Amino acid sequence: MKLARAVHLDDSDRNVYFAPARTGEWCATGGFEFSDWTQADLVGKPRQAFAHGWLGLETFGRVTFVAVTPIEPAEIERLAEDLARHFHEIYGAPSPEAALPVAREELAFMAELCEDHDENTLLAVQRELTEAGVREGFRAIEATPAQLEQVAVHGSPQP
Repeated sequence: MKLARAVHLDDSDRNVYFAPARTGEWCATGGFEFSDWTQADLVGKPRQAFAHGWLGLETFGRVTFVAVTPIEPAEIERLAEDLARHFHEIYGAPSPEAALPVAREELAFMAELCEDHDENTLLAVQRELTEAGVREGFRAIEATPAQLEQVAVHGSPQP
């Protein structure tokens, strides 16, 4: 089974999101956060979170890129329980137990997005607000092996 972890290619996420996700934390699409948004909500840093942000499942911060990574089923269940508590505490679900099926569904959707991609494939999300609601699109950036010259430092030993 695969899910995705937050990846930072540079420091830009610290500048574009109110709360950036932590590098390496598990992520989900997090589109549910925007289900009742209007055009008036799409300004500044919230607009960036809406347009391009994946949701970190530990900090509940946002990140622009995630990398496909294997995950153990027990770890998915722990994430589902944490997300269900978040639904209860932040979004007013009646209880974590009542929110658990929805949290599992959110993670199943993320696992489905990652399923057909090789490990280390980067994923990006793009959202737009339409009259029918939030529309999400996803893009995959396949990992390519680096040539030795890209990562090695060549030199000669000094006598």
